[in-house]
Amino acid sequence: MKISSRIDGSIRGAILSSRQSSLSSPPSHGGPLRRRFFCGSSIPSSLCERQTKTPLRPKLLSHAGPRTTTTFRNTSFFRSSVPSVCQNHTATAEAPQDPAHESLPSPPTKYTKDQLLSLVDHQNAGTVEQHLNYYNDPYMRGYAPADGPFVMVSDRKEDVEFPSLAQVNPADEGQQQIISDLRRAITRRIRRPGTVRLDTIYNIYQQLTEPRMSHLPAKLRHGLLRVLGQPRKRKSKSMLRYFAVVADVKDGGLPLNQQEWNYAVAYAARYVGWSTDAETESALSLWREMEREAGIKGNEVTFSILFDVASKSGNFALAEMIYKEMEARGYSYNRYHHVSLIHFFGLKSDTDGIRAAYRDMVEAGEMIDTVVLNCVMSGLLRSGEEGAAERVYERMRDSSPKSQGMPQRTYATNKMITQTLMMFAKIGQRHPEMVKQLQLGVSMAPDLQTYRILLSHYGVKLGNLSKVAQYLDDMKFFQIELHGAIFLALFRSFAAHGGYQGAVWSEQRLDSIWSALLQALDGGVTGLTVETWLAGSVLKAFKKCSTEERVVEAYEALESRWDLGPADVNHMMDLLHKLLSPETRAVLEYKKLNKEA
Repeated sequence: MKISSRIDGSIRGAILSSRQSSLSSPPSHGGPLRRRFFCGSSIPSSLCERQTKTPLRPKLLSHAGPRTTTTFRNTSFFRSSVPSVCQNHTATAEAPQDPAHESLPSPPTKYTKDQLLSLVDHQNAGTVEQHLNYYNDPYMRGYAPADGPFVMVSDRKEDVEFPSLAQVNPADEGQQQIISDLRRAITRRIRRPGTVRLDTIYNIYQQLTEPRMSHLPAKLRHGLLRVLGQPRKRKSKSMLRYFAVVADVKDGGLPLNQQEWNYAVAYAARYVGWSTDAETESALSLWREMEREAGIKGNEVTFSILFDVASKSGNFALAEMIYKEMEARGYSYNRYHHVSLIHFFGLKSDTDGIRAAYRDMVEAGEMIDTVVLNCVMSGLLRSGEEGAAERVYERMRDSSPKSQGMPQRTYATNKMITQTLMMFAKIGQRHPEMVKQLQLGVSMAPDLQTYRILLSHYGVKLGNLSKVAQYLDDMKFFQIELHGAIFLALFRSFAAHGGYQGAVWSEQRLDSIWSALLQALDGGVTGLTVETWLAGSVLKAFKKCSTEERVVEAYEALESRWDLGPADVNHMMDLLHKLLSPETRAVLEYKKLNKEA
């Protein structure tokens, strides 16, 4: 659904407004905490007693001057019943003996090896080497690791089609009904991705009796792995769900085809928002397992995934090695490779490399659309060439139809558009005279991702309020719906550039953006929900630009509108406590206890 003009007007009015609000003075910090030192009630007698036959060492207890005694030592609480070594300053005088201790033997001044060994009972413990060998060799523990199941990757027809409908294990009526429900849910998900949730499909699959894969024919198994391997967004939950099904496939001795194994590599590389060395290593491990154990060479999709995760994690040397390996194996580049290469040079802030990679993509006959130009513009902005990036944006804006709103792109349409563009590229490579005509049917107009890139750069990074207002006006002109990513960029801009007297990112403008967000949430704007990243940015913005009371009010308003799991709720509570002072936290806890009572 489209948002009302009041929401648009409140956001743009907040950005364009010239009024500014004075900020309250920052909360004063408390004085430094006093450091307290505590000591024991008495000094151990073993340290204070002197043996009559063992004189004290003069150089340890002799002092150049008299020692002062603190007020703590004068209290009866700190007095030792045994004469203290600290109260005697002579090296030759012997301390009076306590009759109660005369019968106790003096501890030995040196232990022999046998005496040390006698402190611990030894009952044929053996040697350290024997115990290490015991843990390292499983056969000594009475069992050996299972021989398999090993991963199998195969695209052979007999492997892909096994088991057939006649070869699956017979199932009772209840299991047959579950299989029918699973087949129906998978079919609906493939035809209309937004109608069936992946959680629903996985829960139906979990209702099958183990071993679950023995009840599924090959076509249904491949359909299950296909829908679970293509979520809207790869997260840790969807990754664990997919690998659980892959484990069932391996335990059943069934093969995976290469596409299904590529899904696993993509999950290992992209289940988090920011790829690190850990995700890169996971993807490489799966690739090695596929090539060494299964004996199947990775295809161009595999190398595209590996190159993408290596470059995004900042491991440029590894990315270049993967690039060279792909060339050595003779794989032809497709759309994914070209876009990943543009992104790679953007991460390295190599603007000439960005332009060269873009030129190669055009010369290869690939279709140039909004996704490609967004990648180019993002790399130029990252490299500091704002002028070149703005010229790319102006050409995108001029190429779009101004008389009508841009169609909304969804997960399903994005996949279909990508497949269509790759098909156009293949046709253009076979018939070069058709490339110009095919390119005319490709949209290069700005989309939501375009403005997300621009607002993040000019708002969050530079704090340029006038540019942010300009791009918000362009969004209204192209009738692009508001999204959580736009609100995220705005609140992050307030948190980064507000909070001081005379700031253009003022509390007044923050209040207007906040009101627009609440109105959009209550109005049910499509694709707008309260997630942890958005809620956290809101709280940080109010912490920077307003008072702690406003932070608590914002938290309570978001809490009544979000649908988060227990782990995310705890994360938000921890974030709130970090932003608040101890006094405000105490008041908050007091109100919470009164509310529960």
